[in-house]
Amino acid sequence: MATVRVQTEPFDVAAEVQALVSGRTDIGAVVTFTGLCRDEGGTLSALELEHYPGMAETEIIRVAAEAQQRWPLNGITAIHRYGKIMPGDAIVLVITASAHRTAAFEAAEFLMDYLKTRAPFWKKEHHADGSEGDWVEAKDADDAAAGRWREDM
Repeated sequence: MATVRVQTEPFDVAAEVQALVSGRTDIGAVVTFTGLCRDEGGTLSALELEHYPGMAETEIIRVAAEAQQRWPLNGITAIHRYGKIMPGDAIVLVITASAHRTAAFEAAEFLMDYLKTRAPFWKKEHHADGSEGDWVEAKDADDAAAGRWREDM
């Protein structure tokens, strides 16, 4: 079972964990990852995220299904925000639940690596001096991290 949402509103990590584990006795491990907007050393006033509605959710659901095929998971929650995000605000939440910690940790890493490289989101920087920055380019390090999950390796 996977819960996937793309939204502008902030999310409550504790409430999302509770929603995933409430009434469950088959879960022995829950791993959460929350990605936050950085201020890039004081130079960034906001990060603007855009996406194609429907496409982003479909891709996240596909990657969540792949995670469920690879690891014995009891649940996944993936929430990605869009719109103008201020430094210190949460952008993304991934929660994985399993009977055992190894599967939960590995699946959470897998999901985040692929969210960074495959999910159709675009980021534009807004600088603290009032100027609008460029669209953020994909990083080679993110592609390398996702590459470790290729099944043909």
